Amino acid sequence: MRSPIINMQFQGFWLCLNLLTFTLVKAELHDEDVDMEDFDENSEQLMTNEDKLPPEVKYKTPQPIGEVYFTETFDNGILTGWVLSKARKEDTDENIAKYDGRWEIEDLKENRVPGDRGLVLKSQAKHHAISARLSKPFIFADKPLIVQYEVNFQNGMDCGGAYIKLLTDNDYLNLENFYDKTPYTIMFGPDKCGEEHKLHLIFRYKHPKTEVFEEKHAKVPNVDLKKFFSDKKTHLYTLVMSPDNTFEVYIDQVVVNQGSLLEDVDPPINPPKEIEDPHDKKPDDWDDRLEIPDNTSVKPEDWDESQPAQIADPDAFKPEGWLDDVPEYIEDPYAEIPPDWNEDMDGKWEAPRIPNPLCKIGCGQWQHPMIDNPKYRGKWEPPMIDNPNYQGEWTPRKIPNPHYYEDRNPFLLSSFTALGLELWSMTSDIYFDNFIICSDKEIADRWAEDSWMVKKLVAKANEPGVFTQLLTAAEERWWLWIIYALTAGLPLVLIALFCWPRKKKNENAGYKKTDIHKPQTKGALEQEVKEEKAALENTTDLEEEKENQDDGEIEKEEDEETEEKSEEENETVEGPEEGNKSNKSGSEDEMKEADESTGSGDGPVKSVRKRRVRKD
Repeated sequence: MRSPIINMQFQGFWLCLNLLTFTLVKAELHDEDVDMEDFDENSEQLMTNEDKLPPEVKYKTPQPIGEVYFTETFDNGILTGWVLSKARKEDTDENIAKYDGRWEIEDLKENRVPGDRGLVLKSQAKHHAISARLSKPFIFADKPLIVQYEVNFQNGMDCGGAYIKLLTDNDYLNLENFYDKTPYTIMFGPDKCGEEHKLHLIFRYKHPKTEVFEEKHAKVPNVDLKKFFSDKKTHLYTLVMSPDNTFEVYIDQVVVNQGSLLEDVDPPINPPKEIEDPHDKKPDDWDDRLEIPDNTSVKPEDWDESQPAQIADPDAFKPEGWLDDVPEYIEDPYAEIPPDWNEDMDGKWEAPRIPNPLCKIGCGQWQHPMIDNPKYRGKWEPPMIDNPNYQGEWTPRKIPNPHYYEDRNPFLLSSFTALGLELWSMTSDIYFDNFIICSDKEIADRWAEDSWMVKKLVAKANEPGVFTQLLTAAEERWWLWIIYALTAGLPLVLIALFCWPRKKKNENAGYKKTDIHKPQTKGALEQEVKEEKAALENTTDLEEEKENQDDGEIEKEEDEETEEKSEEENETVEGPEEGNKSNKSGSEDEMKEADESTGSGDGPVKSVRKRRVRKD
């Protein structure tokens, strides 16, 4: 039978082995995951020698796979078809009214992909305007509109936009005069100023009756847009508007906003059927007071309105060391008159006043501090009760809306024929790339796969390791060091707890010397027999020698006991005969019991029991 301590050590050993096995397996799986990546493990080498990209990340200028209205990659390094604006912004200071912001075609500053270039807004605190015509106008009919492009805020963003405008097709559109008032059909893209982060979707809608254009704003996306302005990564912005009057907005191919042009824009497309009558006025006797003072109530006789709200604390006393005759402020003795001070022009010079250094406890006339007056009740006013004449809140009556209309297909917007960037920014180096306008989402997805996805893969390969990211995070949040320590220390504590060798307890340490003199029961004797028998099973020779020795002792003790009996019988001849029989039968029973125990073959037990019989 295995000892409990051995069992615990055996279980602890297996637990330790399992922990080590789990750690090794996890590390092996992590290594396999790393090997499954399509990039080189050394991201620093990618950053220093970007021309040597992994074979899987070879960049090639994307080509559209179907019909498109506009595409631009800027990879040839030439602004072919793009027109810089020469206009001036209205209602603006003359010094900044001109659209003189500079544009350049450049590589990305970080995570550069060889062969890939983009259009970069270079100037800070200037107006920028540039535009290009589509290969053919887009007409809203039975095909969806897909607009997609990339943006990278390479220096983050303090205040500025990166949205595009789809310029309305008309006879007087002149791209050289493109400015903020140029008519557009749709404005789409990111914008930020201060802590307000936006993703615009605005379209100009022509009123069917008045023929006046109104701006309709899509609902605000229910996502946190902050990281897209600050992480310095290239993000993909996609707009999908469908003939069923629905829209979807994607960032990095994930939907961040969607809805209906009929229900999820503000102001709504269709006006209400009824409006409030602008000529209706509230009657003079209209009572819209919900509660009125109770005129039947009377001020209580003990109400004292003369008591002030605060009184001087009668229990306060002037601190010891208070200087009543010393001023609290004195002129600065070290102050000097400025050399350029002119009394005729500046007046008489006076030294500035500073706190008196003698007033450590207090100076000036001491006054009791003020406390709340327990007798103060204020001005009495009658309690308020429900107004029995309350008529409710007055509202003007409703009349039919003379401008009411119902447009069930607002998707049919004005056609557009050009794409423009008209921006103001307090941050430079805003990167634009890979514009595409089409009517098939699959074409736009394939375009993104050949362009934006390559940037994403390279950026992922250049990301710092987990350890570096943890250190960077801890630099900004000191309390993360505590979490790191707990996370790293807990496994070590568990391993030490279950795997450290335990000190074997002395099985005999619980026994005391005095225990051998304590009376033992029959059950205790049997238990002792079992333990001694188990201990002597493997030593056969010793056991035989012990048995022989014990047998001799038993015979000797039997002879001595027989002699003692004879002496006792002689001494107790005068005793009753029945008593002798009783004593004899008791002795015989005890001897019989001892003889039965002798047959067990346990020498030490026989001697112990014989001694106990003799003692009895």
